[in-house]
Amino acid sequence: MDNINIIAAVLFAIALVHTFAAKSFERLADHHPKHAGLLHLLGEIEVVFGFWACILLLVMAFTVGGTEAIAYAESRQYTEPLFVFVVMIVAASRPILEAVKALVAAIATLVPVNSAVARVWLGLALVPLIGSLITEPAAMTLAALILAPQVFRQGIPEWLKYGALGVLFVNVSIGGTLTSFAAPPVLMVATTWQWDSLFMASHFGWKACIAVMINATVITFLLRSHVATAKPDRAADTELAVPWLVRAIHLVFLAAVVLFAHHPVIFLGIFLFFLGFTQAYARYQDPLILKEGLLVGFFLAGLVVLGGMQQWWLQPIVSSLEPTALFFGALGLTAITDNAALTYLGSLIEGMSDQAKYMLVAGAVAGGGLTVIANAPNPAGVALLRSGFNDQSIGAGGLLLGALLPTMVAGLFFLL
Repeated sequence: MDNINIIAAVLFAIALVHTFAAKSFERLADHHPKHAGLLHLLGEIEVVFGFWACILLLVMAFTVGGTEAIAYAESRQYTEPLFVFVVMIVAASRPILEAVKALVAAIATLVPVNSAVARVWLGLALVPLIGSLITEPAAMTLAALILAPQVFRQGIPEWLKYGALGVLFVNVSIGGTLTSFAAPPVLMVATTWQWDSLFMASHFGWKACIAVMINATVITFLLRSHVATAKPDRAADTELAVPWLVRAIHLVFLAAVVLFAHHPVIFLGIFLFFLGFTQAYARYQDPLILKEGLLVGFFLAGLVVLGGMQQWWLQPIVSSLEPTALFFGALGLTAITDNAALTYLGSLIEGMSDQAKYMLVAGAVAGGGLTVIANAPNPAGVALLRSGFNDQSIGAGGLLLGALLPTMVAGLFFLL
């Protein structure tokens, strides 16, 4: 066995431990102001995998040579990190956010409950399901920005915020399974296994819809007294209204980015035009979330580099399990590796039965909310919502506990 593979596995394990300990670095920063800057940096969950990926490349440079280290880094596929970076920024732009908020508010008025409670439910249920059309990273971005002022704020009990975060992450992970192109773990196998959107809707989508609504209903019921008494956000009242044409153009930009999600040269070009448009009509814009987008892209790129050297131990596990065991194995492994990487490894296995294929993907998407690294959109949610938690950071243990029950609900329906 190549020594560098063992080193990469050890560094991957250290990075996993680091994600669970990230909140501790924030506390250490408060007690050691002399090194607060470095400790705050190490406490950023989005930095973790990028940091340890850099360590891996440095170790490779000293052990197998700099040329080989650079060749390995350049051999990785970075389309997903680039796409998530771009779609986060476009989806979070004020014209698109206002358009989605207006849609949610209009639907909320038709529901015979408190409008604030209805908006929370829609943010946790409808928006994740829309992810099947606009992709999961875009849905995560919009849902996080809609829910932040109502749920992820001071005054809400911390355990409820973690519960809502777990529901959001699980619902986004399974909510993108109505089509064959929106969820990263589905996308990795759709072409190889010839799964089209009709197949996804009939085998996964209807189960996901029921699980999403149950999860959203339970957590919204627990949150109802807190969000019903929340003070409305008046900041938007003083902002210049965004014309419908500007909103429409932003939606076209978003649709174009999603359409060319697998062609980075094209969607990056579209993104540059988008940046130019936002500058031309700056009076209708809020500051773009460039910092958050870059942090998430760095996280996912680090996961690509580190995860690319874990195939030697992951693939034998996946290939050795029977269908039912494969479901639970995939669900558990998703907590410690990206679910898209897991299904990609499955797509390389020849002779898998249809039941085994279903169980692998079902387990991967059901477990997509357990940790920050479990699903590509999760780092985006962390970047946008962490300021609403104590110490302005999200604990990996709290997220795991918050996601357990919604994960069980999703798993139960996928096992039907």
